Amino acid sequence: MQHRAYTVMDSPVGPLTLVAADGVLTGLYMDRQRYRPEEHTFGELDPAPFGAAVRQLEEYFDGRRTVFDLPLALTGTAFQRRVWAELCEIPFGETVSYGELAERIGRPTAARAVGLANGKNPVGIIVPCHRVVGSSGDLTGYGGGLNRKRHLLAFEQRADARTEDRAPMAPLPSEPAGDGAEPLFSAHTAP
Repeated sequence: MQHRAYTVMDSPVGPLTLVAADGVLTGLYMDRQRYRPEEHTFGELDPAPFGAAVRQLEEYFDGRRTVFDLPLALTGTAFQRRVWAELCEIPFGETVSYGELAERIGRPTAARAVGLANGKNPVGIIVPCHRVVGSSGDLTGYGGGLNRKRHLLAFEQRADARTEDRAPMAPLPSEPAGDGAEPLFSAHTAP
């Protein structure tokens, strides 16, 4: 039986609930987020498994991190997992359209399905679903709300502009998954 735990951290986009199973991150949810699971499924309140995730999120919001390096255990269909993996390839401060994302995964006619998979991403921010926009560049859909999507994109563009003249930031070292668990999915976003 899996040990499930959660913690809540403050952020510029409101409280973030982090959820883990056996010490590996399985969820990051905003308050009033669409597709947010019922809180009773999160397990016990226990900040212990979340040290690396909290530290990396704080570094991200401080403008010191553009790449997350955390083991993740994401539950979804093969198609969803493929979309989520491709989301991690969108560089910090950049956006792609749902159609472009569909092409990247080899399914050029699946923009709508990509949008649905994007909306069900269980680890927002770290798996950067906020970096996907409509074909005309319009902000469309975001499980955490369009105001948060707008905030995250503007934040990344400002932070990216500040570091434009510097070399790309390398990922900071991650901490082990805990209990020897192998990550089922890892968020390594290219700078």
